[in-house]
Amino acid sequence: MDKLFDEAPAPAEPAPKKRRRGLRNTLLVLGSLIVLLGIAAGIIYALVANSYNEIERVSVEQDPSLKRPAVTQVEPGEKAPINILLLGSDSRETTDPSATAEDLKGFRSDAIMVAQVSPDREHITMMSIMRDNWVSIQGFGEAKINAAVAYGGLPLAVNTIENFIGARIDHVALIDFESFKGLTDAVGGVTVQNDIPFTSYHGKFDFAEGPITLTGDEALGFVRERYSFSDGDYQRARNQQAYLKGLTKALLSRETLGDAGKLTDTFQALTPYLIFDEALDLPTAVRLGFDMRSVRSDDIGFFTSPTLGTGTSADGQSIVLPDWDEMAAVQAAFQAGTLHEYAATRAPGSELP
Repeated sequence: MDKLFDEAPAPAEPAPKKRRRGLRNTLLVLGSLIVLLGIAAGIIYALVANSYNEIERVSVEQDPSLKRPAVTQVEPGEKAPINILLLGSDSRETTDPSATAEDLKGFRSDAIMVAQVSPDREHITMMSIMRDNWVSIQGFGEAKINAAVAYGGLPLAVNTIENFIGARIDHVALIDFESFKGLTDAVGGVTVQNDIPFTSYHGKFDFAEGPITLTGDEALGFVRERYSFSDGDYQRARNQQAYLKGLTKALLSRETLGDAGKLTDTFQALTPYLIFDEALDLPTAVRLGFDMRSVRSDDIGFFTSPTLGTGTSADGQSIVLPDWDEMAAVQAAFQAGTLHEYAATRAPGSELP
């Protein structure tokens, strides 16, 4: 396996704080994307300015001694891709208004996703990163990728994921899952294409095969379930992506875009549960939103970072093994701003060999 940097001996994993378990998935982080999509869809600046400015900010400045990927170079007059790291946790500490990067060392990020906005601003590509991917964390050796927050707060998490994807992270957003149910109901339910019929352990909901419309409570059961599937977390990630496709379609529909009240209600339901990096201020978001004004649901792609399946670490942990050969192609796409082209080659299930 290729290594991204030299490793120190792996320490024993720190014991996580006692907290609610369960919703550990990519949908915990969708709120931050929705903020950007909502603005891109045309939310009037004045309607969101007050709420947006109330969102807490946190520094993600890295230790200058840490190794980082090179900055993406573009031709004069051309735009660089924008990479946004989305992190989520079912811990209330995630969006504690008094939280700092130092405070956030106490939990592990339960959901990890990187969104790339293409240089032409016509595509958004979401790559899910399973939290048990076994990677190198500078200064700590090999560990699960979600341990980086616990070891060194957001700056180390950003650095670790930068080295995993081979490109710089431009912005960071965190979200607490408490906003999830209200967000689903705010858009009048979310319709998904369900490929595998199952009954969720969370809420005991029965989900038939085919198109189904989920309420907030049902959506939680849909995206949390893994025990009903032979490949567990892998199918859960696919279901999460199916949900996110349905949500973005609902958000970008004529019914939603034509209802200023629904748009602002949706946005305001999220703001108490968000933390952004200091650079993601309202003028920055509005500029990005204006650039992405033509983006629609069909322009948003999803895939999961390639793996070689599951395994066991030297100290007995159950882990996910990254496919480093295929990750080289992912890293090249991140650097070139062509992640949407790469994603188009990845069918559901292709995250496994």
